[in-house]
Order: sequence, then C-alpha cells, then structure tokens
Amino acid sequence: MTFQEHILQGIPEILPNKKPFDATINHAPKRKDILSDEEKKLALQNALRYFESKHHATLLPEFKKELETFGRIYMYRFRPDYKMYARPIEEYPAKSKQAAAIMLMIQNNLDYAVAQHPHELITYGGNGAVFSNWAQYLLTMQYLATMTNEQTLVMYSGHPMGLFPSHKDAPRVVVTNGMMIPNYSKPDDWEKFNALGVTQYGQMTAGSYMYIGPQGIVHGTTITVLNGFRKINKSPKGNIFVTSGLGGMSGAQPKAGNIAGCITICAEVNPKITQIRLDQGWIDEKITDLDQLVERVNTAQRNSETVSIAYLGNVVEVWEKFNEANIHIDLGSDQTSLHNPWAGGYYPVGLSFEESNDLMVNNPELFKTKVQESLRRHAAAINKHTEKGTYFFDYGNAFLLEASRAGADVMSDNPTIGREFKYPSYVQDIMGPMCFDYGFGPFRWVCASGKSEDLAKTDAIACSVLEDIMKNSPNEIQQQMADNIQWIKGAQENKLVVGSQARILYADAEGRMKIAKAFNDAIAKGDIGYVVLGRDHHDVSGTDSPYRETSNIYDGSRFTADMAIHNVIGDSFRGATWVSIHNGGGVGWGEVINGGFGMVLDGSNDAQRRLKSMLFWDVNNGISRRSWAKNEGAIFALKRAMESNPDLKVTLPNIVDKDLLNSL
Repeated sequence: MTFQEHILQGIPEILPNKKPFDATINHAPKRKDILSDEEKKLALQNALRYFESKHHATLLPEFKKELETFGRIYMYRFRPDYKMYARPIEEYPAKSKQAAAIMLMIQNNLDYAVAQHPHELITYGGNGAVFSNWAQYLLTMQYLATMTNEQTLVMYSGHPMGLFPSHKDAPRVVVTNGMMIPNYSKPDDWEKFNALGVTQYGQMTAGSYMYIGPQGIVHGTTITVLNGFRKINKSPKGNIFVTSGLGGMSGAQPKAGNIAGCITICAEVNPKITQIRLDQGWIDEKITDLDQLVERVNTAQRNSETVSIAYLGNVVEVWEKFNEANIHIDLGSDQTSLHNPWAGGYYPVGLSFEESNDLMVNNPELFKTKVQESLRRHAAAINKHTEKGTYFFDYGNAFLLEASRAGADVMSDNPTIGREFKYPSYVQDIMGPMCFDYGFGPFRWVCASGKSEDLAKTDAIACSVLEDIMKNSPNEIQQQMADNIQWIKGAQENKLVVGSQARILYADAEGRMKIAKAFNDAIAKGDIGYVVLGRDHHDVSGTDSPYRETSNIYDGSRFTADMAIHNVIGDSFRGATWVSIHNGGGVGWGEVINGGFGMVLDGSNDAQRRLKSMLFWDVNNGISRRSWAKNEGAIFALKRAMESNPDLKVTLPNIVDKDLLNSL
C-alpha cells in the first residue's frame, strides 16, 4: 500500500502483525497500577470499541498484557510502518488543504526526531500526548483525509468524535484535552482516567498539533537568559547558567545558552535523551564525572568560553558540588517536569535512572517520599548559592510549588499576593513585564512545502517587516524589537530546525499581522508555498497559569481562567483553522488552563481577512486582562492598540493612590 492508501484506510479491516517492542526507542515510563479489577475490564472494553467484534478475541489478551506491562493500552500493533515525519502538504490525501496541513502538523509532533516517546504518542514533558493510542491516530488521519471545508472534526482528548457539518469559516478541527470537572483534576485522577482511555494530558502544543521541536522554546529561553543577565547587570560571556532537563522542552536550554553566549551546565539523568541532544548538536559536550565537570567549568570561565555542557547525572549533585568547589553560579533554574513529579517528571538524587523507574511503579509511595526528600535537598543547595549572589528563578515547571509541598525552604519570609515564594517565576520578573505585558509572545510558522528555501524566504520577509516596524516603534519596545531582529538574522546559522521547516519569533499583534500578511502576499505571488501559523500556548493570552504565564498578575485573579477560555472561543469564530483548549499545560494537571490555534495561509483574500481579525484578538485579549490587573506595560500597550483601531474600546483601570490606601 502507498502512504496515501494507508491514511485513507484508517483502522485496517485485517489485523496487522504484532510488532516487537523496540528497545532502541526512548519509551515512556511504566505508569502506576491504579485501576481496580472492574476498572481494568472497563479500560479493555473502552479500547476494543475501536475494532469490529470479530477481532476482540485476538486483541483482548494483547491489550490486557499492555495494560499490565505499561499501565496503558497503546495498541502498538497498529503503529504505522511508514516513516513518521512532516511530509510536504501535496503528499497528503485530502479534499481540504486545511486538513492536509493539520495532518502534516500531527505527523511532525510524532516525528522520532521531535517526539520524546514516539511509540507512546507522547511529544514532550513525559506525558504530553497527541493521542492516547494508535487507533485514535489512524481514525483521525482518515477523517482529516476525507473531510471537506464544510465540516469540522471534533476531538475529545485524543478521541476523534467525528465530522460534523459546519461552514468554510468554522475551524476545521476543535480540540479539547483533559477538560475535567474541577474536583477531578488531581494527579491521580489523570492516572486513572487516562488508563481508562477517556482523557489525556495534551500539555500545550503536544495535544494541539503545534509543537516544532526544541526550537519552540529556544527563542523564549534565549530571551529569558539574556534578560536574566541584564537583570543582574552582567554580560553572559564567561558567566554561568546552571539548570536541568534535556527532554522535549527543556532540551532547548543549552542551545539557548550558546546563543546568549554564556557557559551552560544542564544536568540530565536519562542517558538516551542526553545522547540524542549531543547527536543533534543541542549540547556541545557530555560529562559524567563531577570532578571533571568542575575542572571543565573552571577552564571555560578562564577562557570566557561560550559552551554548553551536559552532566549525565542528578542536578542536585551539581549544585552541591559547585558549592563545595566555590564555583559561582550567576543564573540558576530547573526545567525537570515537576508538573508530573511521581511518574518520571523528576528523578530523586541518590537513585539511578533505572532504580527510579522501577520504584515509581513497584513502590509509588516510597518513590514519592524519595522525590520530596530530594526536593528539600535540592532547595537547600540552591539556597546556599543564592546567599552568595546567584539569581535563581522558577522556570514554570512547578519546581517551587512541588518543593513547597515537600516542606522545602522556598517560601518568602514576607509574602504578598503573588509573591509567596522566596524566588520569582521567570514570567514574574522577566517574560511578563518585559514581553507579555507589551504583547510580545511566541509567534510560529511552518512552511507546508517542506522546503528549506521557503523557510529562508520567510525568515527574510519577517526580518524586513520587523526592521520596518522598528523605525517607528516607541522606546518602550525598542529592546524587544532589536532582540527579535537579531534572533531572526541568526536563525539559519544556529540550525534550529528539527522536524518541520518551522520558525518561532516573539512578536506583538502588529508584528504578527504584518508578517502574516506579507507571507500571504508571497504565497499569492507563488514565491512560497502554504504557511501554517501558530504559537506556543505560553503566550500573552493563551494561558491562565498562576505560577507561570499569569504569575505577574497581582489583582487576585491569578486563579481564574476566563482569559484562556475567551481566547479559544474568540479565535474559533474569527478564523482559526483549528483551535484547542487544555487542562494541565506545563505546570500540572489541575494547575492551568491553556489554549492554542493553527491557521493556514493559502494566499487568498479569505486568509487575509481571517488573519487580521484573529491575530489582533489573540494578542489583545491578553493585553486587556493584564491591563485590568494594573500592569503598567499592558496599560501602555492597550492604549496604543486602541489608538490604532477605533473599534477597540476596553475598560482601563483607575489607579488608587498608595498613600491614600496606607492612610486607612
């Protein structure tokens, strides 16, 4: 069968042969055994409903063994034999080019070079899934291949509910992931209901088909590191940034450190992913001995090198060793997946990678105890460095939240609303006031042709647009404009592409709309092929997350999610090609609501109309919320937006005099 025939077939009538377990692939850890005997029968019934009854006797024992062995039913037998990657859009069988673009993006999320656990359909973060099983993938691709622009595919947490009549301006796909009743959003609820096959953790861009590999976070991390050094009035050159995690999202850190120009030490316990990042060129060196690491870092400092070093081991050991060796850490953070601390997101110090994987399944209570012990030790080591002047920030991975729950010394001595912890979130002090409040966030595009020359052309177009905008930009955003122009000029030489021909660029509403229009014009002229627009959910208005994206909201509304819900509703009727809304994001199940979109540019007048309407809303919704929270940068940005568009009329806050308040 051809690739196209495989896609159109959907779930095959004749069972494919069983596939051997491939030990060379980076697999998801075994999930905890959480279902009762009756619930296990229900999980099997739920899995078998994808298949005709004639296959049930064959598949039942197989799926039962998967559930017992892995804690989930992945349906490995149905994993396609064809190579998984983002093909040029013309290679997909489709009645709708918009649907073909979505198929391209789904396959990019599952590309072996992109996905963290490709055989388990997990893109990043340990549990950020595109689908829960391979039947869902096959059925979804078949629906996309056969749908028209008068239909919408409805996705219920990985399950393709079906095609429904709609219209050409409606989204082609509407995605929800993990939208639980609030009282059922505890970590064990995810374990249970995911094992039952009725919900999934979509993370952010994993379950919304908009992940573009580590590049997706490289730019934001570069800006964070650069502005972190600016905050402490130091040049990155010859100075040290210590962090941990080399997985799907955290793997961007060493590359960003190289672009910023500092010495980056990133610890990782997983040997496979460490080697992958080394092979990809995302880290420069790998070291397995702490004494050797100290010697290498001292040399790098003496020579003012720009270098990224992976330490294959636990980051707690690095913090402790550097304190003992009197190595001064300038910037410190952590990007292990502490939103998922009990199932492979954080590995405790003192246990090997293999020992941890065994313990989390066979003795989860003891594993939890070990994690919390490690977090207390981790925080204590960090505190010793911050007392010497290290600037430490939480990287939005729930490190401080979980450390506080473990009883670690991370709470502020003088807490205020939004400043409960000893250390800030990176959004509080860096990304929020410097970028999000002004409307700057991670705008993305993918060249659907798959041609590197198209990506080079779009880079040049975007750079030209930004340089033109910067000529008349106010002083308040000159630094943001300059950083982004520098980024896009170096994008090609930094070799950021992994998977699809994609790019990320921090831009405000004006920049996004003008870049998108320039792309659409170039498509209309035949200069480039179709372009898919998107963004990270980690943006100005896509995510309500009290300890990350909205951590610099101090009016008491940090724990509300109106912004993210309104974002996805507004995007859907203003012209997005697909929209998504998730529970979970990057900081944990029940801790955040986040949404995203995808938009296909085809050179048409319709595309021009949609991009102008949707991109303006997608940014200014968040600026409005941040302005109402009394954030000065957002008030400034919102006033500019209202001046540029007289149809925008937003309520501005009246600021109360602090002396008046203090007189009470």
